[in-house]
Amino acid sequence: MSQASPRIIIKRPIKAAAHHGGGWKIAYADFMTAMMAFFLVMWLLAISTPKQLAGIAEHFKMPLKVAMSGGDKSSLSTSMIPGGGADPVELKGEVKASDSDADDENRLSQLKKQLDEMIEANPELKLFRPQLLIDITPEGLRIQIVDSSNRPMFDRSSAVVVSYMRTILREIGPALNQQPNKITLSGHTDATLYPQGDKSYSNWELSADRANASRRELIAGGMEDTKVLRVMGVASSMHLNQDDPFAPVNRRISIVVLNHRAQAEIERANAANSAVKSGTKLSAAPSGMAGSAAPVLSTIQAGRPI
Repeated sequence: MSQASPRIIIKRPIKAAAHHGGGWKIAYADFMTAMMAFFLVMWLLAISTPKQLAGIAEHFKMPLKVAMSGGDKSSLSTSMIPGGGADPVELKGEVKASDSDADDENRLSQLKKQLDEMIEANPELKLFRPQLLIDITPEGLRIQIVDSSNRPMFDRSSAVVVSYMRTILREIGPALNQQPNKITLSGHTDATLYPQGDKSYSNWELSADRANASRRELIAGGMEDTKVLRVMGVASSMHLNQDDPFAPVNRRISIVVLNHRAQAEIERANAANSAVKSGTKLSAAPSGMAGSAAPVLSTIQAGRPI
């Protein structure tokens, strides 16, 4: 009898219907979260003011080293490789460099625009717009508050500030406080002399007292007193109306928001004067500095101490 071949049994397992896993849910949740964050950022950018957008942009341009230790931002540099220097280890690179003249001029131009908009938006200030002269000079942004025959800034022959002049100065104070630049104040009079001339109280003392009274009103409005670099009275030595030395516009208060170059020259001149008084031997002044120091000395000698 022949041997029977073994019987082969093949078992094929029956696969149950497959169910989808939960991986797609995680991917979908990540996608929705990203979309929500994207639309949130777009919404915030849409409601932000141009000034806020500029601040956000500067934040991302600021290097970590500057954010932690302070100093100017590398975005102010025009170099292809900002932040460098002769020795990258030392703090002599562009990160610590002062603002360029172009950036300084741009900041003062923005301040001029801000003041013009503030005057137009404030009904009380807008009434006195003809008496507010704002322009850019080689020293910085100059704000002149001129007198008028109908609207005097001070009581006649005194340094008592009238109410509308006080309002103007206290409105300007906070705007000046937002700038890193320091300011100078100068008081001007017309050519009208006191009965006794310069023998007692004269236009020199009056202009200095009016400039100092204006300084107090700016500080009362919110400006820090450390922003004032110089206060002086120049009497009638610099007329606004050269054809008529007795014109009301010659009686004015001039506020100059200094650019960094003019501020540095004044500070160097003051430091040089202090060293001379203390007996320190100084080298010859650099070209261009002596001319700016002379008016400071002559003003202090001719005017009343402030």
